[in-house]
Parts: sequence; structure tokens; C-alpha cells
Amino acid sequence: MFDKIQLPYAFDALEPYIDAETVETHYSKHLQKYVDNLNSLIKGYEQYTEGKSLDQLLANVNELPEEIRQGVIDQGGGVSNHNLYFALLSPNPKKAPEGKLLDEIHNTFGDLDTLKTEVSNAAIGQFGSGYGFLVKDKDGKLSVRNTLNQNSPAMNGVVPILTIDVWEHAYYLKYKNLRADYVKNIWNLIDWEKVEGLYLNYTI
Repeated sequence: MFDKIQLPYAFDALEPYIDAETVETHYSKHLQKYVDNLNSLIKGYEQYTEGKSLDQLLANVNELPEEIRQGVIDQGGGVSNHNLYFALLSPNPKKAPEGKLLDEIHNTFGDLDTLKTEVSNAAIGQFGSGYGFLVKDKDGKLSVRNTLNQNSPAMNGVVPILTIDVWEHAYYLKYKNLRADYVKNIWNLIDWEKVEGLYLNYTI
């Protein structure tokens, strides 16, 4: 059984950048639906899922039976991507990375502002629903990706460490069609301490 993360902040804690109604609906309705659908889908397939993290399932999705494979991509990706998204947001975030992550950002992008621009452009430029991601490979090298729908970068052998959700349910109540404004403002909430932790410690 898989579950959504427990939010470490109240629904209204991300205002004024993300409103309470959006956070509550996004977390309690949309993410919960992905959790429910995923757990229903994998019932009876425990031999393929037991003892594995969701990202491990997604990274090895071709090993799953064909009849549940696309469902795990859609529903499992929905849980994984949303859990990452909500985990990275904070009303009192660390504003910039340090240490090894900052060094790699400088090596790859030149500076933090360039990284933010590239991730923002990936998110804004995603046609339809999806995500912009910062990912690391097995050697710790960084790159920017975007994915359609609930596809996870884990399916391509990289580890997502930062994401911006650009499904309309993530921003439409407050921002309407102004996706770029939402993406610009969300950087006020991204906690670089969380991103650092994933960069240094998380593998699939």
C-alpha cells in the first residue's frame, strides 16, 4: 500500500503564493485519488510491489505485468510526483542551496538564477499537463526535464529532486491562465534544504 505524504504545514500556510483552497483540493482530492487508484490497481500484484518504493517501481516499470503497467505510470507517477511537489514547499523555506549541490549547480548552469530560469521554462513550456523537473543522474550530474501528464523522470533512469507541478489544478483557482506567474511565485516556497537532502541522500 502506498500513501500521500503528511503535509508539514497548514493548507493556508503557503499564501499569498498558493491559496488555501488550492492546496486543500490539490492534496486532499487530487493526490488522494491517485493514491486510491494506485492501491486498487496493484491489489493482487503484491509480488511485484512488496518491499519496493514507488520510484523503484517506476524506474523498472517494464518489469511489471502489461495489464497494470500504464496504470502504475499514471497513478503511481501521480502519487510520486505530487509527494515530491508537496514535500519541497514550505512557508519558511531555505532560500538557496549550499555545499555540494551549489557546486554542481555552478558547474552545470553557471549560477542559481540560470537554473531557476531553465526549470521555469521547462515547466511553463510543457504543453498541456505535466511537470518541470530538476534531476540528478547516478553520478550526481544535474539536468532539467519536463514530463507529460504524470510521467516520472525515474522511468528514464534519473532521480527527481525538484519539481514544479503545472497541471491546471495546481494553480488555476488563483492564477487562472497565468501559468508563468504561478511558476515565478513558487520559487518563494521551494525549500532548498529539502532539495539538498534529496541530492545528497536519495537514490532509486
